[in-house]
Amino acid sequence: MLRLTKTGMLFLCSIATLLSCQERQVVKADYQVIPMPREIVADNQSAFKLTSATTIHFPAENAQMEKVANFLAGYIETSTGNKLKVSSTESAQAISLVIDESISNKEGYELTVSADGVRIAGSTPAGVFYGVQTLRKSIPATGGKKDVELAAVKISDYPRFSYRGMMLDVSRHFQPVDSVKNYIDLLALHNVNRLHMHLTDDQGWRIEIKKYPKLTEIGSKRKETVIGRNTGEYDGKPYEGYYTQEQLKELVKYAGERFITIVPEIDLPGHQQAALASYPEFGCTGGPYEVWTQWGVSENVICAGNDQALTFLEDVLAEVIDIFPSEYIHIGGDECPKVRWESCPKCQARIKAENIKADKLHSAEAYLQSYVISRMEKFVESKGRHIIGWDEILEGGLAPNATVMSWRSMDGGIQSAQQHHDVIMTPSSHVYFDHYQSTDTDNEPLAIGGFSSLEKVYNFEPVPDVLTEEEQKYIIGAQANLWTEYIPTYAQAQYMTLPRLAALAEVQWSAKEKKDYQSFLNRCVKLIDHYILNGYNFAKHLFDVNAELKTDTESGSLIISLSTLGDGEIYYTTDGSVPSVKSNKYETPVQIKTDTHFQARVIRSSGESRVYEEKIYFSKGTMKPIVLTEEPSKGYSFNGAPVLNDGIKGNGNYKTGRWLGFQGKDIVATFDLKEVTEISKIRFATNVVKGDWIMDARQVYVSVSDDGKTFREVGKEELPEMQVADKDGLFVHELDFTSVKAKYVQVTIKKVNLPSWHGGAGNPAFIFVDEIEIL
Repeated sequence: MLRLTKTGMLFLCSIATLLSCQERQVVKADYQVIPMPREIVADNQSAFKLTSATTIHFPAENAQMEKVANFLAGYIETSTGNKLKVSSTESAQAISLVIDESISNKEGYELTVSADGVRIAGSTPAGVFYGVQTLRKSIPATGGKKDVELAAVKISDYPRFSYRGMMLDVSRHFQPVDSVKNYIDLLALHNVNRLHMHLTDDQGWRIEIKKYPKLTEIGSKRKETVIGRNTGEYDGKPYEGYYTQEQLKELVKYAGERFITIVPEIDLPGHQQAALASYPEFGCTGGPYEVWTQWGVSENVICAGNDQALTFLEDVLAEVIDIFPSEYIHIGGDECPKVRWESCPKCQARIKAENIKADKLHSAEAYLQSYVISRMEKFVESKGRHIIGWDEILEGGLAPNATVMSWRSMDGGIQSAQQHHDVIMTPSSHVYFDHYQSTDTDNEPLAIGGFSSLEKVYNFEPVPDVLTEEEQKYIIGAQANLWTEYIPTYAQAQYMTLPRLAALAEVQWSAKEKKDYQSFLNRCVKLIDHYILNGYNFAKHLFDVNAELKTDTESGSLIISLSTLGDGEIYYTTDGSVPSVKSNKYETPVQIKTDTHFQARVIRSSGESRVYEEKIYFSKGTMKPIVLTEEPSKGYSFNGAPVLNDGIKGNGNYKTGRWLGFQGKDIVATFDLKEVTEISKIRFATNVVKGDWIMDARQVYVSVSDDGKTFREVGKEELPEMQVADKDGLFVHELDFTSVKAKYVQVTIKKVNLPSWHGGAGNPAFIFVDEIEIL
């Protein structure tokens, strides 16, 4: 009988452990990636196994393809731990990168997997690169040592749009070179091919211009920064930063290797206060100016009547063109106040000399802006490039070869396409990533406002149906924008970008008919593994509780349906306590009929999600049938009339869907209480944001009826006109009247115009209303 000593047993255990470690895990690739390829055809052949023995082959003497091969090797090593050899010598069982000129789309690719190997082909290295991204995202990104089984398949794919952009504002808050490189890598993962860098603005000039050194000596530095949303309080901390021309050329090279073109923006003729702080002689007043320390739009703009000022702009653009090889140079053209021009002798002399006339559409000063834009376009065109401008460049006439970036709405893009100008759609309603991505704004970083959820971004359609088939060809792409007034760090920039960039990627790349939000969510879970593996900071709302709220007028209740992605169980409470495994387990929709403080969360083995919370308030009109005589204004109708009596009160963000907005029309809401009910009061709230033309109510009427046809007035109230000193925020109004019994109640809030002190005086104001309570 063989006996082992203690030492011998330990030795055998060590050998067993070593052998166990050498047995590599095998995982299966999944081709359901983001963006979704156009065609995936499974093959009945045996799978290909990717191991450390696999090589990556690229065409000899093709430096771009060798770079792409090295990228793929790096991606695979990060995901699997396998360090693959890269070679121009062909071998069996390899991943072959191939130039195939039969592929018609320059960014299209074919990815073929068989038992013998993997072939990624494109007519250009860019196409091959996007095939590499699809293979990369097909490999599970769990980290650790593993081999990968790739099922036999043929994927044929190409992008919907040639321009797939993402804008990063580095003016308000500067991002170091390494952070911008990281952002470029992030864009490459999502098949984005343009990085629009917003380099200059009132709050900072971030690009070295050698002919004008004061732009960075003075213009790149602000003495302090306002706290919050222009609170009047400042942090007292100097802020600075800029890129040298060599650093920018380094970024251009880094992006170009990843088939991303950097589109530089020098915003003009407005947003120039940092430039004027450096060279005050180029302003209408001569200064003095300082780099702006608050957010918003400064009235100090380039003097359009000063030849030296316009030469300055051309000199700046000349150096920008030397740095950036981009076909497009972005010249801004947005938000240029005309106040200084109206009183500037030089600007008025320019208007007279150029025979510029006002008409019914625009002022002479608006046409003066068009003059400046046209002059800059001629200069840029003389250098063999083309301009992009924000949709304000439409005002006063569009420069002949300009491309329009439509941000205020889709309307500017529609108008431009109808004039046969190229358009990049980037409406603030859907793709402004500085907007909140959750309605729970109290638990989000401070943002500029707005609301652009993951689903809202995904549902963005860049090509309006109103355009003819010929006009639709002028929509060349889509872009999202990340303005950084309220984004001081790169980690926060990532958080605001991800995973909304995944939704944008599918808008930009995938065929319209292929899009499906639920499928996208399931694929997004896998993409997020790549975020985690690469150390990206992303918003995790995807894994929180998703709630759908529906008013049921038959039962007079609010129906709450809950769901979440991935594993985990949902637990909820109705008494305001934080849910735990001892709380109610969610299995079927929850019916709410009384005042309730509802909370829910997902509990997983890996941890707990954030708490979803709603406070539901019941009055005599809550969950009752309600109709509006006039629909809310375009873009602010959300779920329609039930928003006003669903028991849920909106917060300070008027774009979350909890408020209804009306402009230039009375708000007339009629409630059917379903039975004769005694009432004596109504209560409602308005959300005031004066700068957005949103004012408080002025006149409120309450009428009642027994039959829903003939109404009699029982109460009214006149509210004071808003003053310039009144603060923005929520205004709660109560209207008491003599107790009355009625079956139907009609609440009328009369339309208002903007007051005389307002910049838009005389124009119809918006009124945003929520939760009309009947008491």
